[in-house]
Amino acid sequence: MTENVPVDPTASPAAPVSTPVATVAQVVAPQAAAPEVKPAPPISLPPPASGVFLGTGRRKTSIARIRVVKPGTGKITVNGKPLEERFNRVVHLEHIREPLRVTQTDKIVDVLGDVFGGGVTGQAGALRHGIARAILAMFPDYRRPLRRAGCLTRDPRAKERRKCGLKKARKAEQYSKR
Repeated sequence: MTENVPVDPTASPAAPVSTPVATVAQVVAPQAAAPEVKPAPPISLPPPASGVFLGTGRRKTSIARIRVVKPGTGKITVNGKPLEERFNRVVHLEHIREPLRVTQTDKIVDVLGDVFGGGVTGQAGALRHGIARAILAMFPDYRRPLRRAGCLTRDPRAKERRKCGLKKARKAEQYSKR
């Protein structure tokens, strides 16, 4: 009985040739390439001392996109107009300025806002929420005073939907006994 051993032509005929025999798994499955090493995710650095910080605020059906610019002079612009020209009720003006007043940043930043949807009260609440989020992105240490003032909480109140068989969400026809 003769063995089927591959012969090396450069080897001398007197010396037996010993070559490793491949297993079936090695023949069937080719060598897998080494897995690619993915780079580590970037390290999150603290925000810069100056720049533009973004925040989105929502209230009822209003959405506000806010850009807080540092350094600034305290100017607030909404939809390309000064704040006082866009909102004329004192309650709304105070509501919008509250995050700046709580964090005492009303004289060192400028606020640029775009707001759409809903009515005047909803837009004022959305602006307040967005300004608070942008200030939080700029100064993470102000989370506690903003949270205590209620500026970071999205007001969940919205109009209740109308139910069938009723005139409004809860208003029904007057009951008549006879």
